[in-house]
Amino acid sequence: MEVAAQLKRGILRQFSTGSFRKSGKFSFKRQNSFDPRRNNLRFSFGRQSSLDPIRRSSSNENGELSVPDNLDSTMQLLFMACKGDVKGVQDLLDEGIDVNSIDLDGRTALHIAACEGHVEVVKLLLSRKANMDGRDRWGSTAVADAKYYGNAEIYNILKARGAKVPKNRKTPMAVANPREVPEYELNPLELQIRRSDGISKGSYQIAKWNGTKVSVKILDKDSYTDPESIDAFKHELTLLEKVRHPNVVQFVGAVTQNIPMMIVSEYHPRGDLGSYLQKKGRLSPSKGLRFALDVARGMNYLHECKPDSIIHCNLKPKNILLDNGGLLKVAGFGLIRLSKISPDKAKLVQPEAADRSSPYVAPEIYKDEIFDRNVDIYSFGIVLYEMMEGRPPFHTKSPQEAARMMCLEGQRPAFKSKSKYPPELRELIEECWDPEAFVRPTFSEIIVRMNKIAAYCSKQGWLKDTFKLPWL
Repeated sequence: MEVAAQLKRGILRQFSTGSFRKSGKFSFKRQNSFDPRRNNLRFSFGRQSSLDPIRRSSSNENGELSVPDNLDSTMQLLFMACKGDVKGVQDLLDEGIDVNSIDLDGRTALHIAACEGHVEVVKLLLSRKANMDGRDRWGSTAVADAKYYGNAEIYNILKARGAKVPKNRKTPMAVANPREVPEYELNPLELQIRRSDGISKGSYQIAKWNGTKVSVKILDKDSYTDPESIDAFKHELTLLEKVRHPNVVQFVGAVTQNIPMMIVSEYHPRGDLGSYLQKKGRLSPSKGLRFALDVARGMNYLHECKPDSIIHCNLKPKNILLDNGGLLKVAGFGLIRLSKISPDKAKLVQPEAADRSSPYVAPEIYKDEIFDRNVDIYSFGIVLYEMMEGRPPFHTKSPQEAARMMCLEGQRPAFKSKSKYPPELRELIEECWDPEAFVRPTFSEIIVRMNKIAAYCSKQGWLKDTFKLPWL
């Protein structure tokens, strides 16, 4: 146990950094007392995972294994397993160290011993109920590592106990060179998903990522062989990756090199605008103007993205989220793929993807016509009407009937609200939902006009019911 004692006293000083990624997104949150402030570099013990694409080496110039000082208990255990020190491993386990403790790459002592071919260490670990099916960050198990390095005796021991070699499932977005792994890539082991809630196709699940609540969209298992589903996933990911704005939902990262593939975005516990309006009803002029400006700013950012404008095509209260500070954020864009007709014109790739049962859908999309970004202006006008009136247009009709009346018959709902919304706001709404797309204002024009409306309302004392608007 002399080596272990030296490790505990911090006598071993040689340090090997090995290879590690620059992005913190790749680090794995360890389930022990490891202090990342002291040991913040990933280093390797001898042979690496059978699925590790980098094949790191931890040997120094003399070919001897060296480790950082101030090792925590997990690293001591893995070091002893790597050296084949049965007594050292046994003493550490007797002290209460978890036999299934993992390092930054999700590797256990059993992984290490299987790689190095230390039969007696493997037997000891198995007698202490080591998890044979534990997977490292690349999805490899101890039996897969033993097979890869030709350690037949260990392989046979593990197989006799029921261990199975995992299939190396490649995703449609898997890269051949690890240097090509995108910066947004997340380690799936860092995501704790409430699988008990059930996972429906294309739905967002609440999860925890390094202690932070996030929303996770999981690609359905039947979609990996469907080119259209993969293209839709890539399209949504491409758009989310490039947008950054206070009024647009924030992209956290994605899992594309492991199955299941996932898109991770910020979580909003206060829900969406649709649920908020159902609960609160008609908004006051102050809150209605503030909310409308939040949406307009987010949409203006999407429309002004370079080199290509992002057309939402599905703007509705359910796709507008509220954060804890009361700020609105546009979400749900990128779900409908478009075919560019010209720099300003587009058509739906899959017309059936449009929600024609929604009263927020623009007539051009409803009729499957060529359209431009003005379809989002139309939807914004309907959303603004609902905030002002407290209910959707033609609420006594079904959503399908309301959409048909507005898109095919050209009908528009009446203004019934008795609140102090100025006539200028009603004029703006009527311009937004005009049947002729060219009549509708741009979001940049809407922002200017709404700021003027807010200033007028403030002078008239109409905004005292809540608080002074922050942009005044």
